[in-house]
Parts: sequence; structure tokens; C-alpha cells
Amino acid sequence: MSIQVQNIRKTFGSFTALGDVSLDFPSGQLVALLGPSGCGKTTLLRIIAGLETADSGRVLLDGEDASQTHVRERQVGFVFQHYALFRHMTVFDNVAFGLRVKPRKQRPSEAEIKKRVMELLGLVQLDWLADRFPPQLSGGQRQRIALARALAVEPRVLLLDEPFGALDAKVRKELRRWLRRLHDELHITSLFVTHDQEEALEVADRVVVMNHGKVEQVGAPHEVYEQPATPFVYGFLGAVNRFVGQAGAGHVLLGEHRLPHDHSAAPGTEVEAYIRPHELQINLNPNAPGLPATVERVLSFGANARVELLGANGQPLEAEISREKAAELRLQTGQAVRLSAARVSLFESGSGI
Repeated sequence: MSIQVQNIRKTFGSFTALGDVSLDFPSGQLVALLGPSGCGKTTLLRIIAGLETADSGRVLLDGEDASQTHVRERQVGFVFQHYALFRHMTVFDNVAFGLRVKPRKQRPSEAEIKKRVMELLGLVQLDWLADRFPPQLSGGQRQRIALARALAVEPRVLLLDEPFGALDAKVRKELRRWLRRLHDELHITSLFVTHDQEEALEVADRVVVMNHGKVEQVGAPHEVYEQPATPFVYGFLGAVNRFVGQAGAGHVLLGEHRLPHDHSAAPGTEVEAYIRPHELQINLNPNAPGLPATVERVLSFGANARVELLGANGQPLEAEISREKAAELRLQTGQAVRLSAARVSLFESGSGI
């Protein structure tokens, strides 16, 4: 089922949670609503679910205006961050709950409920825990049970609010892969809220980046990461080095130093330059062209090494190089180096993070 939100506005007192937001969510996609705390992503999710009412604007489900439709009639499955399982009920009864409270004419028989619940527990690979109670489960298991409960009523849309936010990093990574596989099997239109950039980029078909109640950019994960539309998106999606300077002919003037670029910025324009750590290159010759910097620390783990540096003005900088390159350079704390960039992205000053 497709979802459209048109000109959604929501305020809480003097605070604008959502300011005239319009989005289309195609049927069958898994979409991440990504942004910092307070950006409006959870409020938007709750308005789509019918748990919150917009001050103005419309929510369309499969082209039909559902703005005034009660939450029970929207056929939406909602998974909360902290599971919201009934502690006094078994896993089986938790998953069966939504089916058992349906109106009598729509309620399946107990035999049908049992079959449906066990199928779902098998789907989330926890059928062997049917007789356990929530306090006896791990966080990852409880989250999967919460998802099974949301799917039990056969929703047309699945909404997940920070579904893995309360879990540790290892379990979170495992469940991200599991959710992606589950979605590929079910193909139900799904929206999930997260402030974890890696989670959004790894799991979603599309990413909606939000900030201060507005949509900054919508696109496939590789698009929003490789081609950020705004300085905010650039800075929010992963580590970045930011410089403020003046555009020249083929370079950015940063104080007394020049950083080459291939943009068409008009000379004299005040600009902000953004460089990802893996795009920053280190030259051991302190007299080479580029920006002077001093090595502070080298952290080697995994496939790459992270080099923390200080710029000439004391600005913290970060470069990411291969372990092989780090071994070749043999960088030492306090060593003077020069920095250049494989790619520089420019934005006019005043539109920064």
C-alpha cells in the first residue's frame, strides 16, 4: 500500500514539530526516516499511524484520505522502541492479542489464531519460545516478538519507531540484517524511524533525512551519502571535515593556504568546504602544496586506520587511510604533514550545519 503525506503541519505550543511536510512512500518499499532527536520523524510516524493528529494537511493511504480515520481502521502495524509487550502474557498470547480483540464478526477461530501465531513465531525464528514470558527473553528476542505481534493483524503498513535503539551494537547489527531479509520476503510497505545513520543506509530502500521539522533530502542510500543536497545532510551522514573559506579560481582559499577543487563557484564567494575522512590525503612533505596539519593520534583497527590531526588554526581533523598506507607512512604524534583532498564539496556560507 502506498502512503502520501501532504502539507503536514504539527505544533506543540510554540514548538513546530513538522512544518508543511509532503512525502510519497511507494508501495512495498522499506523507508528510513532519519534525523537527530526532535527533528519530527517520530511525530510524522505517529500521524501516519493515527496515534497523533496533524494541525493541517492530509494522510493518504492507497490514494484515499485517511486523515480522519481512526487508528483501528487504518490497518497499520506499529512497533515501539521499548517493545510494549504485556509482561503477564506468554509470547504466544502477546502475538495473538490483536487477533483476539477484533470485533466478533472479524475474529478468527482459536484454531485459526493458533495457526497464524505459530506461523509468525516461525517467521521470526522464535516458535520455540511460545510459552515463555517477556521478562525471560533477551532484548533482541522481545523486539522480534513485538514485530510478530504487529504482523499478526495483517497490516497494510508496518511502522517501526527506533526499533533497535534499546539494543547493544552487536544485536542491533544482527537484527538489521534480519529485518532486511524479512522485508524482502513480505514486501509490506514499511517505515522506520532512526537516528542511526549506518542503520538507515544499510537497511532502507530510500532514506528521508529530516531536520527541525523539515525534509532536507530524499533518495536512495548511496544518493544521500554520495550527493548530499545540503550541508546538514553532509554533516549528519557520517564523519566530515568542514572548512570555511573563499572560493578562488579552481581552489578554496583557507587563510594563507589553498585547497584545489573542481567546482564552478564564483571567485570571491564565501564558501564551506566538506571533505570525508577517506577523501583526505596525507603527504609527509611539510612543504608540499595543501593544508598544514599536525598528527595527534593514529588508531589502527579493522581494515583502515583513523588519523586524528590538528589544522594550523587548531581545528580537529580526521583522515581515514588503509592499514597498509598507515604502515608505509609510519606517522608519529606531533609530526608535521600536509593535507590534500581527492574530492571537495562546496556550499555557500550561511547554509552550514
